Amino acid sequence: MIAPVNGGSGRRPGRSRLPKRVGLLGGSFNPAHSGHLLISQLALEILALDQVWWLVSPQNPMKLTHDMAPFSVRIAHATDFAASEPRILVSDMELHLGTQYTADSLPKIQARFGGIRFVWIMGADNLVQIHRWRQWTRIFKSMPVAVFDRPTYSFRAKSGIAARRFAANRVSQTRAAGLADQPAPAWAFLSAATDTKSATAIRKEKMGLRSGATDHRA
Repeated sequence: MIAPVNGGSGRRPGRSRLPKRVGLLGGSFNPAHSGHLLISQLALEILALDQVWWLVSPQNPMKLTHDMAPFSVRIAHATDFAASEPRILVSDMELHLGTQYTADSLPKIQARFGGIRFVWIMGADNLVQIHRWRQWTRIFKSMPVAVFDRPTYSFRAKSGIAARRFAANRVSQTRAAGLADQPAPAWAFLSAATDTKSATAIRKEKMGLRSGATDHRA
């Protein structure tokens, strides 16, 4: 289901009210943080999207489970965190789809919402290692992809396996507003003022505060 962030019923939008252009931002959201919010707001503006849906993963197969907050807690926190931006909707859709991998989720989402033009959103850090994801090329072939730059990842991302594999399908940033209308595969690397925060760093910071430990992060 798609859960509206501003205290809505959590019901799936009616077909007549579906947005036309939607960005999908997936992840554990453990926890949701300002980086998620900023990249979503940038995507809304740069890509001319109507909405961004946060796809909270029941269990990210790339991450360990020992420090993973319960799914319901992550959904609730993400919903509260995104409440200031009504164009961001928090979704537990992957739980209901029964999918664990992005390559499996995206075609099912497209089939369910056939009238929407989707864009997959991710950071440059994920572009660096997306070739390790299950059937990763299906992601690029399913829908357009928007990659947002992150400090220290730019060179590796733009010279990595995925970028080289789909080099001929790259769209310039000046044409990014029309990315949702491009047939897949199509992707853009977007340079903008992004937030360097990560969920891992936030969890470590909270643990340090609880234990009284000194924060030695750079």
